[in-house]
Amino acid sequence: MATVGQLMTRDISAVPGETTVQEAAARMHASHIGSLLVKTGEAFSGIITETDIVRAVAERIDVAGTAVSQVMSKPIVSVENELSPHYARDLMADRRIRHLAVTDAGTVVGIISARDLLAYFKTVAREAV
Repeated sequence: MATVGQLMTRDISAVPGETTVQEAAARMHASHIGSLLVKTGEAFSGIITETDIVRAVAERIDVAGTAVSQVMSKPIVSVENELSPHYARDLMADRRIRHLAVTDAGTVVGIISARDLLAYFKTVAREAV
């Protein structure tokens, strides 16, 4: 069986906490991704997701003048890289989130999204037939 570490995206996209919500949205759109980790100094302090941006717009927050650190989700929910995709799926469902940081001994080494898991489970289901 696959592990989360085998399915994750290793290219971690991150922005400084002072990046505006609008800049983060533009970067996510250009990169075709649904989240960015937020850095404060050398550490990750949160995650800004499509959902956070939609919430900010719905709440009429000035996305051009508001830092991602003000609207990001925190703390970052993570999963260790050797755990199963089933565990990651259940954690996402329980927390009602679509992105998890993937860690190796507590250090962030990647991201896994609900889309990544959907592709995996689709392949597994096909192989079972």
